Amino acid sequence: GGAFALAFALSTHRFILLVVGSRATVTATGASVRAVDGQPVDRPTVTSSIVPTAFGKGGYRHYMQKEIHEQPIVIGDALRALLDTRAMRAEAPDLPFRFADVDRLILVGCGTSHYAAGVARHWFEELAHLPVDVDISSEFQDRAPLFSPAGRSAAILISQSGETADTLAVLRQLRSQRVPTVALVNMTSSTMANEADAVVAIHAGSEISVASTKAFTAQLATLACLALAAGRARGKLDSEHESLLAAELTAVPAKMADILAAQNRLQDVASDLIRAPSVLYLGRGPAASVAREGALKMKEISYIHAEAYPMGELKHGPLALIDEHVPTVGIVPSDPLFTKNASNLAEVNARNGPIILVSDDNGISELGETARHTIKVPHSDPFVAPLLYAVPLQLLAYHAAVLKGTDVDNPRNLAKTVTVS
Repeated sequence: GGAFALAFALSTHRFILLVVGSRATVTATGASVRAVDGQPVDRPTVTSSIVPTAFGKGGYRHYMQKEIHEQPIVIGDALRALLDTRAMRAEAPDLPFRFADVDRLILVGCGTSHYAAGVARHWFEELAHLPVDVDISSEFQDRAPLFSPAGRSAAILISQSGETADTLAVLRQLRSQRVPTVALVNMTSSTMANEADAVVAIHAGSEISVASTKAFTAQLATLACLALAAGRARGKLDSEHESLLAAELTAVPAKMADILAAQNRLQDVASDLIRAPSVLYLGRGPAASVAREGALKMKEISYIHAEAYPMGELKHGPLALIDEHVPTVGIVPSDPLFTKNASNLAEVNARNGPIILVSDDNGISELGETARHTIKVPHSDPFVAPLLYAVPLQLLAYHAAVLKGTDVDNPRNLAKTVTVS
């Protein structure tokens, strides 16, 4: 599988993938494979595209820092795979279904991959008018999901490694129900890639740090292109609008580079955060899932308790947590939701809660005076904002972890590839 290809990349790039129940005998002269009944079987040899030279830290202190800084290049690679930059339109890969024929799309993943699905739901529903269910893999297994009749459901299963046990179990569950499946993975030699009806690569390159960064934004870039293709296929997105959104996507790498170049102030913000007993992350719409991913990064590598809520849920309980000791990270682009978000942050300010405002120039000019800290993100169309706003939240968690002296790349109790349920 993909994780094993990564583990052995310094030794070999040729692999024989075993099916469940089979076993292999490896000698100096070769390998033989037998099925569960002991009979010999032929299994093809596959070649991994992993480049061993990608394993060095390249002068960075941690793999996570390196991987955060690789994102402008990674997003460019992900977009080139699915975007025709001359025609400014998305090129749909080979899929086991037609978007025009589907009346329900199921997006499934764990952790970071689940939050990428949460963002993508907004894109597919808004641009393609396609109803979307977003599920946590482990929860999907433990209920009795219903599917549209006559094959009108389709599923995209999201996993960096392609080996995540819970997501792989869902893939098998869906295939048993004859739901067409697409594995959206980074490791194209993985079990999920081999068992799904189709595979879409995110082209993030090797990600070594346990806490995912570039794979998250590469997942978003890939899903954004699929949403454009779905919108056009379903007749809900005209060519002019698609071209404008495609152009916004192509501008993302340069804007990410600008964020990375101006990160010094984030160390000051992080030094303030590490004294807090808890941190609250708030966002609305797609930014709610970005908030969840930001909180996950903070708790994963800095061990600071962090919770994320949709901005509108603040008044339904989390507001009770707000006082002068609990910082709130507000993800507030100057988009059509800005006024609602400003009202919610005013509630935090009225209770003396320190606000870390993540916004663009317009948002900071409107709300900056009420914030203890401001983090500037380049202005963009709301469509691509999730890709940009993810980056400062990654950096904030990274700097907090470094200041606390934790093991950034290998946080306690966690594994890069979760192969147990």
